[in-house]
Amino acid sequence: MSTAAEPALRVDFYVLEATAPQARLKLACRVAEKAYLAGQSVLIWHTDRQELAELDTLLWTFSDRSFVPHELLSSADAPCAAPVRLLAGSPPALPADIIINLAAEVPPSLALTRRVAEIVGGGEERLQAGRVRFRAYRELGVTPEHHSIKGD
Repeated sequence: MSTAAEPALRVDFYVLEATAPQARLKLACRVAEKAYLAGQSVLIWHTDRQELAELDTLLWTFSDRSFVPHELLSSADAPCAAPVRLLAGSPPALPADIIINLAAEVPPSLALTRRVAEIVGGGEERLQAGRVRFRAYRELGVTPEHHSIKGD
């Protein structure tokens, strides 16, 4: 009796050329919307609660024609039925089809997802943190994909 192998973790680095303060957050909104429309569960993780609150607001307003049902969670164990969940600080211990990472470090709960979208941009400090995460994924045996994003 053969067993199917677990699907490999997919990691995509979306590296923005734009340095506008909200460019990263707008890209996170677009990635979340695309995943939601594809029927995937989404966890957006960040360690900066204030910036995650900005993203919460932006998810309602980033496009006139979109609706992304989401909820800003106070903790990883808060009950939530929304397909897009936003979590700050606590390690993302929630299963999700995709984790959108806005934090400076690799999410610690990679076993609970099949895909990570790393949103990188907004200055040299964030680019350097992205390079560190890219190397960390490679050390874990994952070959991340790199996508250069022009515009905002």
